[in-house]
Amino acid sequence: MNALTLAALGTGFTFLMTTLGSAMVFLLRRQRESVKMQRIFMGFAAGVMIAASVWSLIIPAINMSEGMGDLAFIPAAIGFLLGIVFLLAMDKLVPHLHRGSDAPEGRPSRLSA
Repeated sequence: MNALTLAALGTGFTFLMTTLGSAMVFLLRRQRESVKMQRIFMGFAAGVMIAASVWSLIIPAINMSEGMGDLAFIPAAIGFLLGIVFLLAMDKLVPHLHRGSDAPEGRPSRLSA
């Protein structure tokens, strides 16, 4: 197969899987109200994102710095820690509400709903 056909197949597969995942919202309408089902789906989504981060970002970063020998994990670890600090800072700085809470978190905002 040529490169264009492989690219079309890869894009088509990704499109179909995204469509299937979004269709679950409509197919599992009754379970949306269930807190247990929400927790299951959120846990699954978190697992998928962690796996994607490890296989697509962290392991390649370690492989790219393998010239450092035993310390090849240091650049990836520093990037990981910087990401954590960034997300914690955004949580403190950006105004937001949590589900089921009326008290906003983050810095005060003059925006109204």
